[in-house]
Amino acid sequence: MTKHRLRVAGLFAGVGGLELGLKQAGLQTAMLCEVWTPAKAVLTKRFSKVPLEPDVQHLEALPDDVDVVTAGFPCQDLSQAGRTAGIAGEQSGLVSHVFRLLKKHHPRWLVLENVRNMLVLDKGKAMLHLVQELEALGYRWAYRLVDSRFTGVPQRRQRVLFVASRTEDPRAVLFSEDAGDPAESDRATDAYGFYWTEGLTGLGWAQDAVPTVKGGSGLGIPSPPAIWIPGNPLGRRIVTPSITDAEQLQGFPKDWTLTEATAEKKNGRDRWKLVGNAVTVGVSKWLGERLLSPGAYDEAEAVPMLDSAPWPTAAWGYSGKRWRSTVSMWPRHAEYTHLMDLVDEDGLTPLSYRAAAGFYSRTQRAKLKFDEEFLLDMKEHVELMDPDRLKPLSV
Repeated sequence: MTKHRLRVAGLFAGVGGLELGLKQAGLQTAMLCEVWTPAKAVLTKRFSKVPLEPDVQHLEALPDDVDVVTAGFPCQDLSQAGRTAGIAGEQSGLVSHVFRLLKKHHPRWLVLENVRNMLVLDKGKAMLHLVQELEALGYRWAYRLVDSRFTGVPQRRQRVLFVASRTEDPRAVLFSEDAGDPAESDRATDAYGFYWTEGLTGLGWAQDAVPTVKGGSGLGIPSPPAIWIPGNPLGRRIVTPSITDAEQLQGFPKDWTLTEATAEKKNGRDRWKLVGNAVTVGVSKWLGERLLSPGAYDEAEAVPMLDSAPWPTAAWGYSGKRWRSTVSMWPRHAEYTHLMDLVDEDGLTPLSYRAAAGFYSRTQRAKLKFDEEFLLDMKEHVELMDPDRLKPLSV
């Protein structure tokens, strides 16, 4: 075990999902940096004794005694829900300031986190840029795509964890545990999550879970996913979770994002964006435990990668060389919280007529395959929610 308590500097801290999990694992937050006012309000409330810097672009240096630098840098340019402008885009280009700071300060560990899409963005050029910048600074690196459900929360959220170090082996942090994919038969069949903003080319279907809670959507606004509960009374079968449900789906306590600043937005838009952009707390707690006590990694399982090969779901490398790892997205199988055991049924809101009708209309034009009982429940929900009680929709 590490003899002293590792100290963390959190850049692009958001509402502190990375830092809260690392704190739960036993690390100490020494500094936070965040530019968005609603997020800063949350950090000020939840990490009241931690120095808070307002903008990474104006941050001249990191504290001398920092062991771990974390950066959940903006995903607007990297996410499929955003502009996909590449890592050199206006927002994600801010990660360049991480490299600038690393030239002055050499922490034991660097931790980056981002969306799965960063692996394929610009045909792999985004990842190549990250790797080349770090290798030029003398870092060894490893990354792994993980599914937040491995921590026990009912949210199918896939994120890239990227760990690098000049002195330590990041493979021992990310790859030393692998539980493999779980059996779907372990999931309950009383609730299914989906995106009501989609329906033509995708659905985000998730059994006993919701799909990724997002900070934005195809509509350009933060919005909750929907939940189909087949056994509920009509009008309560197609619902959306509350913001406090979403906080818990991310591993936060209820009302973690509630401040005077966020309460001003009565529709909760800022809070949904804050939660959707956060790191699942259980994921960062697991990572913190591995940073404090790295395991053993057998590199015999790795396969050398060609320079032209696409980025896999897990890999490692140094000095211009890369290897593919076969580890799964499931380091552990933590005790699972079933979706209907997490959400507050009294706080569930029926999906509005406009949202439900739009979604149902898209399903009728889509080439996707839908559960017939689900479509029937959706059709009846639309008819029930129709304020004018229009004639029944044809199937």
